[in-house]
Amino acid sequence: MRTITTISELRRALAPLREQGKSIGFVPTMGALHEGHLSLIRMSKKDTDITVVSIFVNPTQFGPSEDFEKYPRTMEADARMLVEEEVEFLFAPTVDQIYPKGHATSIHLDGITTLFEGARRPGHFDGVATVVSILFNIVQPQTAYFGQKDAQQLAVIRKLVADLAFPVEIIAGPTIREKDGLALSSRNRYLNANERKEAIAVSKTLVFLRDDLRSHKNIATAREAGIVEFNRLAPNGVLDYLEIVDSETFQPAASFEPREGTDTTFTIIIAANFGATRLIDNIQI
Repeated sequence: MRTITTISELRRALAPLREQGKSIGFVPTMGALHEGHLSLIRMSKKDTDITVVSIFVNPTQFGPSEDFEKYPRTMEADARMLVEEEVEFLFAPTVDQIYPKGHATSIHLDGITTLFEGARRPGHFDGVATVVSILFNIVQPQTAYFGQKDAQQLAVIRKLVADLAFPVEIIAGPTIREKDGLALSSRNRYLNANERKEAIAVSKTLVFLRDDLRSHKNIATAREAGIVEFNRLAPNGVLDYLEIVDSETFQPAASFEPREGTDTTFTIIIAANFGATRLIDNIQI
């Protein structure tokens, strides 16, 4: 594996490979790698000739009260994992490489970025859209891999690619879970023992709500039952939202009627706080 820290060096390294007709897969991350990231890397390794993994803790997607400084940075351990996965390139730029002095451009998507995580974290998805656009322009991959676990982020990136005509295919990898159902996340390490025990309420509530919807098909009634179930399972957790949404637009669903002319799918989304740790999860229905 070759570790590269500058844009110019990465472009020089990839140019001859691109000229040889090699396909390039890209997995953007913020590091603190876990099995969820590795599953995306393995998808890229299977699908493409060359895999580029970026590790960049993006400051523009953190709010003023969020944990940018505390976000786990485990570069040495991450690099060892990438070597074991036989990744060809690790791109680990500094902030100055991505946002040089005088940087003044930000990308904003209307609609989807104002809902749920966008409403709770103003500016978050602007930061995501901007850094992903920059990284796509640097790497110029044929395919890029993102986890279904961050469903709203995935929807934002799909919309970004469609609106700006990026020649990149976005491939979603399934959510990877612990044996008890908790979705893998770099933030899980912040949970203490009691919080970790109650955190399984997140995935259990999703399954409960999905099964109730299959039985009764009434969204409002099933959602209320899901809220009751979460509070029963996690008396010390704080539920932020539990909703059934259109998977593409993230508009809350009042029924399962498809949007005209589309093959509409739906997703159950949840966010909850356990102590100082915020967890999100989803399942598609």
